[in-house]
Amino acid sequence: MPTPLVSIVLPVYNAEPYIAAAIESVLRQDYERLEVIAIDDGSTDRSRDILERYRKSDSRVSIISRENRGLIATLNEGLALAKGELVARMDADDIAYPSRLSRQVALFSEVPRLALSGTGIDMLIGNRIIRGKPNPIYRPGSLRILSMFFTIFMHSTIVYNRNVIPEEMLRYDPNYVHAEDFDLFRRIADRFPVHMIDEALVAYRIHEDSVTSKHKRQMRRTHLTIVAENLARNALLGDSAALEAIGAAVTSETVARLADWVLALEREISAQPGEVRRAYDDGALCFFYFLYQLIADEEQPRLTHEFLTRTGKWGLIRRRERYGLLAAARAPWCSRISLAASKRVDRLARHLQSVPAATVLPEHGFPDMA
Repeated sequence: MPTPLVSIVLPVYNAEPYIAAAIESVLRQDYERLEVIAIDDGSTDRSRDILERYRKSDSRVSIISRENRGLIATLNEGLALAKGELVARMDADDIAYPSRLSRQVALFSEVPRLALSGTGIDMLIGNRIIRGKPNPIYRPGSLRILSMFFTIFMHSTIVYNRNVIPEEMLRYDPNYVHAEDFDLFRRIADRFPVHMIDEALVAYRIHEDSVTSKHKRQMRRTHLTIVAENLARNALLGDSAALEAIGAAVTSETVARLADWVLALEREISAQPGEVRRAYDDGALCFFYFLYQLIADEEQPRLTHEFLTRTGKWGLIRRRERYGLLAAARAPWCSRISLAASKRVDRLARHLQSVPAATVLPEHGFPDMA
């Protein structure tokens, strides 16, 4: 593959605190043949002014500014405007490390029929970073199956290959609000080779104003819909009623139905052959944790207790969570205190696992971007 143009689609909506760091991280890539398509989706803060400053100083930056239409419309507009053979995504609150694009372009050169690649991430929380680690489930040949159960790549790490992906496929579907990336990745992975560079090449910022944080309930409902569709398409558990029910309301009845569904899925997977079964097991385990968190976030410990008891999966959760939840059957008030304490311990653990952002970002040429 000759040196391709990489089009970077950068949706922006009220990202004033973060957009400068994001766009500078793109413009400082060690891969220079790129264009940045920044689409200001009706921001009401100073995001547009900041973007204009970069447009004036770097001819690779173009800006579209208009009324708010939402993320999916903005992404599809960016794809339509992109001129490059390769199209990269970047979020307005994340930071790309300088070798991100060069590493991904090199991968497409090595594997011309590759349709999509993503990378690992570091998590940027406030002014601290938790370093990402390789995940052993990303084995060659496993990604198609894994993509049935969860969003296999973080959205701001991916690059699409337009030489492989048909134009009619490379669009985000408005029917999958707040999980549009999950839908598109599973459709691509079902037909074409995809690859994970299992090394952190993006700092993914976690904050309360992110789309993921603000729209968690809708995202989870859409996620459940996509998993149900994937399993039905692959002749695994065509009955999605239990997933629809838990998405609508978390109650004792819907938790019981979900637990039965989880056990039925395990029986179906156990009949799969060898290496395929291993990938299904990994995907189903990730989905189990998704379901567990969905129920736990309701902060009704007796329901989480019931789910773990009915599925027989107490051994899959952390010990301190287990102790807190075991009290739920007899003393719910005690369980709530224990779980609140567990959350405080989690925050402390994250802090101890993290390092100051200033010690990481300067390594990548960003002295003032924490």
